[in-house]
Amino acid sequence: MLDFENYVSPFSWRYSSPEMRHIWSEKNKRRLWRKIWVALAQVQSEFGLINPDQLEDLQNNAEKVDIERALQIESEIHHDLMAELKTYAEQCQLGGGIIHLGATSMDIEDNADVIRLRQSLDIVLKKLGTLLSIFADRISEWADVPIIAFTHLQPAEPSTLGYRMAFYAQDLLADFQLLDILREQLKGKGFKGSVGTGAAYIELVGLDHMDRFEDRLSQEIDLPFFAVTTQTYPRKQDYQIISSLAGLGASLYKFAFDLRLLQSPPVGETSEPFGEKQIGSSAMPFKRNPILAEKIDSLSRALAQMPQLAWQNAAHSLLERTLDDSANRRTMLPEAFMICDEILQTSIKLLGGLQINHSNIERNLAIYAPFASTERLLMALVRAGANRQEMHERLRQYALIAWETIHRGEINPIINFVLDDSIFNKYLSKDQINYFFKIDGYIGIAPVRARKMAEIIQLDLKKAAERQ
Repeated sequence: MLDFENYVSPFSWRYSSPEMRHIWSEKNKRRLWRKIWVALAQVQSEFGLINPDQLEDLQNNAEKVDIERALQIESEIHHDLMAELKTYAEQCQLGGGIIHLGATSMDIEDNADVIRLRQSLDIVLKKLGTLLSIFADRISEWADVPIIAFTHLQPAEPSTLGYRMAFYAQDLLADFQLLDILREQLKGKGFKGSVGTGAAYIELVGLDHMDRFEDRLSQEIDLPFFAVTTQTYPRKQDYQIISSLAGLGASLYKFAFDLRLLQSPPVGETSEPFGEKQIGSSAMPFKRNPILAEKIDSLSRALAQMPQLAWQNAAHSLLERTLDDSANRRTMLPEAFMICDEILQTSIKLLGGLQINHSNIERNLAIYAPFASTERLLMALVRAGANRQEMHERLRQYALIAWETIHRGEINPIINFVLDDSIFNKYLSKDQINYFFKIDGYIGIAPVRARKMAEIIQLDLKKAAERQ
């Protein structure tokens, strides 16, 4: 039960999933520490350093995490890992005296952190895969749905809704591929002691056996190790991961930001799911605010700041190690993943329930697409022998009058201006002019490329699933 009398992080209850919170929970962290201590003891027993009874004692008590006792000890000694070690040792009458033999704190903590990074990436990749699958379905569904595209937030030329969605999905697929690679390349510190030389372990197993000793530990905790470390694994690994998570946040930010614009009533082409009892505003009962898209953007904005902190941790890790990254990593690592978890969950809900207002799409096309047809018409006029500059100016003058007409709430009249223009009729017939004003004839590669992107996504997701 959360104690709401004191500050509780929103990530403890409002944002992220229970599974992601569990990974970064205090209890899971201590379980991982104990798992690593048991693995160390297991390998040391193989080298004749620990007897079987001691190992069995450690194994039997590994799950008996007692946070209350550990915090009591920590209040006296001011070292969280040593407090957990002492708590564990109290529970193990036979094996307690050999826990942590040859190790330094970061041999335990850093390897546990990388395990948590990998577990977290598995969740992110799974949810990103789900989102991409929904994108592939929507892209295919909307590949031929014409829309008016915008540049500079001004109506431009026709495209298709599927093609617009393919653009978002293309970025997200790149994020998926990069995070998948990083997940496979994750490495732990290994067991190399206080400055990375492994000197203490060599005292126990000998220089000739050090590689085999560390290889067995790598197998035991199922984690590859960096060949060279200091007291910690290179903090550049954190920077690469946090930056890639922020990159995912940027992709989702743009997707959500665009949807916020498209949900505005003057455009009104899309709307996010809105519950029957949902309240949009405490003051204005009619409001339907885009709260899902706004939450994605709000959290992504916070995520965007974290790569700078991870950069500082990597760049400022003086010589073999300083402790000035420790406190901020306690929040940076879990919160980066919890933000990604939350914005992915929200994006899945948003895209899965996204409503398309076809009447507003058609309204916007009717108003603005005729302007785009003038480019097509201009090319046809020049091919028919007209002077490009003269035709461009003539069309521009008609467009200015048409804009004034639209601003009065009337129908775009530009096609009528062109049809009635005797100069244009010298080069093109009325049937030809009408043809060039057809919207579906000027969407280019949009439908084909949209469907192709959907196929690429589905194929990539299938390959990723086969690798697991």
